[in-house]
Amino acid sequence: MSDLSDIRREYTQGGLRRGDLPQNPMDLFEKWIQQAKDAQLTDPTAMCVATVDETGQPFQRIVLLKRFDDKGFVFFTNLESRKAKQIAANSKISLLFPWHPLERQVAIVGEAEPLSMIEVAKYFMSRPKDSQIAAWVSKQSSKISARQALEGKFAEMKAKYAQGEVPLPKFWGGYLVRPSSIEFWQGGEHRLHDRFMYSKTDSEWQIDRLAP
Repeated sequence: MSDLSDIRREYTQGGLRRGDLPQNPMDLFEKWIQQAKDAQLTDPTAMCVATVDETGQPFQRIVLLKRFDDKGFVFFTNLESRKAKQIAANSKISLLFPWHPLERQVAIVGEAEPLSMIEVAKYFMSRPKDSQIAAWVSKQSSKISARQALEGKFAEMKAKYAQGEVPLPKFWGGYLVRPSSIEFWQGGEHRLHDRFMYSKTDSEWQIDRLAP
C-alpha cells in the first residue's frame, strides 16, 4: 500500500468570519463563483453531484452548473442516465464545488426537481450544434462495444442534421436543486478551517459556525 500521509500543506489564503456573511447564502455563492471565474480556475462551474441507488449505494460524478438563483442550482443531463434514474427514485441530492486553488469548498444538500420542457428546450437550443448531436448519440451510462461505435453514430447524426436544426431529444432534460443547506468552507492555518452552515427554515436562513 502506498503511504500518502506526508502529503500536506498549510491553508493560508485567508479566513471567513461571521461578519463577512450575508443573510442570503446565494449572495455569498455568487461572490465566490465570480472570484473562481476571475481567478481563471479550470472549470469553475464544475460540481460533484452525489445520488444514491435503491440499495443506498452512493454514486458521484462531475457535472457543470448552468444557472443559479434564489430558487437553487440548475444542471442538465440525459434522463435515461444512472443519475437521472436514481433521482427519479430518490430526489435527495448533494452538490460540491471544490475550488482547491482558492482553498474553498461549497457543499449543498437539497432535493432535485425536473425542469419544464420549455426551460430544457431553451437551454438545448443554446448549445453548440455538435453538443446537441452528442446528446442524441450517447445513451448515457449504458455499455457500448467500442469508441468507434460512438464516433460512427456521431458522424451519422452529424450528416443527418447538417442542414437543419437538431431537435430536442425526449430523453434529455434538467433539474433544479432546491437547497435545504449550504455550507461554505474556507481553509485555515493549522487545520483550523472556517465552516459556516446555512440551514433553510420556513422563511429565512439560519447561520451556524461548524467546527473544522
